[in-house]
Amino acid sequence: MTDLPELKNDLLLRVVRGERVERPPIWVMRQAGRYLPEYHEAKGNNDFFACCRSPEIASTLTLQPIDRYAGLIDAAIIFSDILVIPQAMGMTVEMLDKKGPHFPNPLRSPTDGQYEELMARKVDVGKELDYVYQAITMTRRKLKGRVPLYGFCGAPWTLLCYMVEGGGSKLFVQVKTWIYKYPSQSKQLLQKIAELCVEYLALQVKAGAQIIQVFDSWAAELSPTSFKEFSLPYLRYISKHLPLRLAELQLDAVPMVVFAKGAWYGLDDLCGSGYQVVGLDWLQDPAEAVRIAQGRVVLQGNADPGVLYGGKEAITAVVREMVRGFGGGQQDWIANLGHGVTPFVDPDHLKFFFEEIHRLATTDSHSSSAT
Repeated sequence: MTDLPELKNDLLLRVVRGERVERPPIWVMRQAGRYLPEYHEAKGNNDFFACCRSPEIASTLTLQPIDRYAGLIDAAIIFSDILVIPQAMGMTVEMLDKKGPHFPNPLRSPTDGQYEELMARKVDVGKELDYVYQAITMTRRKLKGRVPLYGFCGAPWTLLCYMVEGGGSKLFVQVKTWIYKYPSQSKQLLQKIAELCVEYLALQVKAGAQIIQVFDSWAAELSPTSFKEFSLPYLRYISKHLPLRLAELQLDAVPMVVFAKGAWYGLDDLCGSGYQVVGLDWLQDPAEAVRIAQGRVVLQGNADPGVLYGGKEAITAVVREMVRGFGGGQQDWIANLGHGVTPFVDPDHLKFFFEEIHRLATTDSHSSSAT
């Protein structure tokens, strides 16, 4: 959209373009969320998905960490959820208190009637998820160019997990049954989800998203071989076809980030999967990740979110190790956590985390402080 405010802080986008910078850009996953007292005030009595479906509430929640941590973080991410795509496909998804997402009627088998119906249904993500695009445009206007805005979606494998498990899982019995017993039907559904992801992300960019991220939150449940069969091809489909779809819409391509949590074994493949940025969880050693990446991509991550429970001394130690591992922070690194901010985190501890990255990874302080 041409009538949106011009970007003033382009630090993150400069890093993605491969430029050397004065310090690493910073943001964290789930930076807008329930650890913030102002989140509960803005949410009021609305349930989680009602907040997602209200452009005004979603944009307000997106901006809360930008306002609270003004000058410390360099990106916003739209307040939404990866499960809006299954909702757009016609599945009911609820967010249960203290339990998380719940599908009352998950997919049972390829012959359960619902699978055939899902595969036959023409899904209009433009219409079904219009509230997301409205929230993105509204947020871009409210940001007034302070930081770039991430859009996102869930990866096909992770969405399949939820759609057949009916929610989070410890054993993943249902989805393992699907991929090993019904591999062909699983791949057909994964392909359909991937195509919807491309259109959904393209329309987010049209609405004003300046960078997009694909979350493969359950990648760790796959073996290296299964990852190459049931996750990676669909991640690659998105990275290949999103720029093509944007060109059809006469829109410029935007940077793409892939975050496959727990797929440490797949880092080399992910670095060659067509994304400009690869997110790392805290199971990855930064220096080893840099060695594997060999400058092919920008790396994003990867402090253990749990360190935010540990106090200032622990935070400083983790940040110092992270800065050293990523080579000082002047190139090819977006500072982040290795997963989202967890509940009950003290917002001031997160602020200290941001401040320490500024202190230890800024050009003029690196030589004395990060060693």
